[in-house]
Amino acid sequence: MDVKAVKAIFFDLDNTLIETKWAIGEATKKTSELLKTKLNLDDDTICGICDKFSQKLQHENYDPSSGKSIDEFRVHHWEESFKETDGVSTTLSLASECYYMWKKSRLEIICLSPEIRDLLKQLRSQYKLLLLTNGEAQSQREKVDTVGCEEFFDEIVIGGEHPEQKPFLSIFTLCFNMLGLEAKDCIMVGDSLDTDVQGGLNAGMRATVWVNSGGDAVSYGSVKPDYTIPSVLDLPDILAQLQ
Repeated sequence: MDVKAVKAIFFDLDNTLIETKWAIGEATKKTSELLKTKLNLDDDTICGICDKFSQKLQHENYDPSSGKSIDEFRVHHWEESFKETDGVSTTLSLASECYYMWKKSRLEIICLSPEIRDLLKQLRSQYKLLLLTNGEAQSQREKVDTVGCEEFFDEIVIGGEHPEQKPFLSIFTLCFNMLGLEAKDCIMVGDSLDTDVQGGLNAGMRATVWVNSGGDAVSYGSVKPDYTIPSVLDLPDILAQLQ
């Protein structure tokens, strides 16, 4: 293999290989159906409660040193969502029931599609594959285990298990060392400009590939990826250009 050839591919997980946003939405809808059976509220109010939870989830800043588990922290999201809704009085037990239904439903929905599984098998016969995902350790490990990532990757690195996550250089350096490769040997593939693409650029990787399933424009001042594809399934076309 030519010294300039790509030797390893780093993949993001959420919304790159698995449809996490969609799974969250479906799990939240299922939880709203539970609330309709538990609370005498109109649909708009129940949707408002679920929207509040979704916003808290999107902007959460979990600190493992707080003494709370991620599960306890997210049960509290539901508690707060109830309290912030006028006319709603409920219990911790209902907040807990909502959270664990939401969590169970989300994990039941997420998967590696047959097409993505086939792609990873094909790529692993030619490259080293590393999964590099940001997020709280327990939550991400549960996803990794649920979808069966282990059989497709040489290494799996979860940001929440390390001092720094993407886009910081330290976690990329760790990954290069794990594979025994240099930055110029590797490419980064992910859906986030701020973490995946910026991180790949910070680390001096051979190339960054942005998975832009929504067809979003790169905003002024944003980091620019080397390549953009609508789906991770289009990655072989980029690899052909890089060899």
